[in-house]
Amino acid sequence: MEQKEKIEAAVFRRILQHLDQRKDVQNIDLMGHAGFCRNCLSDWYLDAAKDAGLDINKDAARERIYGMAYGDFKDKYQSPATEDQLRLMDESLAKNKAAREADNFME
Repeated sequence: MEQKEKIEAAVFRRILQHLDQRKDVQNIDLMGHAGFCRNCLSDWYLDAAKDAGLDINKDAARERIYGMAYGDFKDKYQSPATEDQLRLMDESLAKNKAAREADNFME
């Protein structure tokens, strides 16, 4: 593995550790403010694993990102979304769509 890839892998592990320590931050808040959430990370992880020739499923990818089964995480840490959270998420999704259409967005 090249030095750059080692650094990127370390950063990814640090992101996961940070998110694990901040279970109080809801996915919808991440999505509303950053344009991605833990589910996005698990989808990207699944895509990268498949590109690398690994046979994993969505549940396994989510467990890697959440550090536990997705259903367990939802039961323990997820609260119902507020109208403001939903509005911000919708605005963020529209920004993601506009960026993709402008062809300057990486999924």
